[in-house]
Amino acid sequence: MNTAIVIAVVVVLMLAIVLLYNGLVRAFQHVREAWGAIEVQLQRRASLIPNLVESVKGYASYERGTMERVVAARGALSAAAGPRAAAQANAELTSALGTFFAVAEAYPDLKANERFAQLQADLSDTENKIAYARNYYNGAVETYNVKVESFPGMLVAGPAGFKRAEFFAAEAGAAAVPTTAS
Repeated sequence: MNTAIVIAVVVVLMLAIVLLYNGLVRAFQHVREAWGAIEVQLQRRASLIPNLVESVKGYASYERGTMERVVAARGALSAAAGPRAAAQANAELTSALGTFFAVAEAYPDLKANERFAQLQADLSDTENKIAYARNYYNGAVETYNVKVESFPGMLVAGPAGFKRAEFFAAEAGAAAVPTTAS
């Protein structure tokens, strides 16, 4: 009888460990999937930049410094590894695009250019998608981190190698969508 109780307790403990571990794996995979959604939108945004720069070249040839800042920020975003670096690079690109569109204000013909207007609308749409993906990702990270740090998950998470995930934290002012005043 004693042996049966010990076996039952061991089986229940093993089942609990397996369930906790599988919950951590599911939560981690959810974080990875959500990060993939952010990466898709960041890549979409980065792929719009060369077209935007090309459409402006004829209008603002002497504004080379502004265009170079946008191109450099795009490169930094493409090279960013991890949520923290990507958030910082994204904030720099947002700032550079804000300056870029402010400079465009001085060129009425550019503002009236259909291609430029479409690219600007596409960038604005992408900014909204990045914000949505960021919220989705951060929600997944919060759920995962709670599982990793709370009892009893922490008893399995540490020994199994699960670590806290980073949030995709926007820099101050990064939520503003770059636009031109009408």
